[in-house]
Amino acid sequence: MQGYILHTQRVRDEDLIVYILSKNKLLKAYRFYGLRHSSILSGYKIDFALEEHMSFLPRLKDTMHLGFEWILNREKMLIWQEFIRLFYRHLKDIEECDSFYFELLNESAKRFARQNSKRVILDAYLELLSFEGRLHTKFRCFVCDELIDNENIGLVRAFLPAHKDCAFVYEVAQDKLKHFYQNKNSSIFDDNEVSDMYKIIKEGF
Repeated sequence: MQGYILHTQRVRDEDLIVYILSKNKLLKAYRFYGLRHSSILSGYKIDFALEEHMSFLPRLKDTMHLGFEWILNREKMLIWQEFIRLFYRHLKDIEECDSFYFELLNESAKRFARQNSKRVILDAYLELLSFEGRLHTKFRCFVCDELIDNENIGLVRAFLPAHKDCAFVYEVAQDKLKHFYQNKNSSIFDDNEVSDMYKIIKEGF
């Protein structure tokens, strides 16, 4: 079985509770003597087995790290782990999930090797909002419920659109935002715009 480690929680001295996103589930498992075995870190993709227990969490065993070619790039890894933490907060209350989330991480991990990390996450986040039916393409202000007819569209957390007079927002050129929403590709933005939109994503899914 394969999955992404979304979160680890220390229990007792060296043991860990590990949250793993597999293809269709968010698994919660127990790992004994966490510090004495191979590294278990948020963001890692692993191959693993579970040993079931009737009265306790399944035991995580036979773990093998499935490395990324960029894993020793500190900047990329830090950004990846930020993305993973957001994933965990978004999915932590569910047990079963669509394979979309696992495949989105797979595709993003591949793209990290050859593309700007923040652009990869920006594109992935748009895919997530679209999949969940939360992408607002009508540009109606979520505060006053009026259409936004300005040249620029204000965005807040979860890319909710708003007038700049209704909320503290980051503004994006409307034509660029429409292009981004239609093509799901952040190449329309320069690096500074990507960094600013990435800050919105960091506020939470």
